[in-house]
Amino acid sequence: MRQGFARCAAIGMTAAAVLVLAGGAWGGEKQKEINRDELIAMLEKGPGPSRGVAEAQIVMVEFSDFQCGYCRKFAFETLPRLEERYIQTGKMRFIYRHMAVLGQPSAQAAQAASCAFEQGKFWEYHDTLFRSKSPLAFSATQLKRYAADLQLEAQGFATCLDSGRYAERVQAETVFGRVLGANGTPSFLVNGQLAIGAYPFETFREAIDAMLAPGQKSPSPDKK
Repeated sequence: MRQGFARCAAIGMTAAAVLVLAGGAWGGEKQKEINRDELIAMLEKGPGPSRGVAEAQIVMVEFSDFQCGYCRKFAFETLPRLEERYIQTGKMRFIYRHMAVLGQPSAQAAQAASCAFEQGKFWEYHDTLFRSKSPLAFSATQLKRYAADLQLEAQGFATCLDSGRYAERVQAETVFGRVLGANGTPSFLVNGQLAIGAYPFETFREAIDAMLAPGQKSPSPDKK
């Protein structure tokens, strides 16, 4: 319901207004202070996995953990319906951000997914991770096996994962989510409004359709 989105948005607005960027985590930028709107713009426009056209009226950012059961539910039940109704029709752009809060396996899986993104197969790897439920699903050996199954270039993937190339980025995205008020996974920014939890498709549809109604303006910075 829209009321739920409004309550969560209020939580996000009361989060810390300023933070210091971790040097090098986002394109080698020097440390600097940024406010909430600038942080949201960075999450919406920065490099990373996304679906949909850049000029879409609605921008949804998901903060997710590959060990989170509700995140899995969203990935396989709700996201495909959002894809059909909004993403494929050019109305919405969907961006995935890591929020690795369930321990080191989550952080390792997030880094592996980022390595898969390098080779153009983030979404295939994303689905593979969410289908994996064994206790050793996110060991380095298993993560490399998933890459092999998806026919990623093995040496490049292994070098990326073993070097921790994306460790700082994963940590930074996790911190950014918390700064914005996301205290659980999955959490979402929908045109800058924070929503926490695995809402059913119908709740997202109600909120998004209201944002798409004539005369409604996005509260977020312009997209590019």
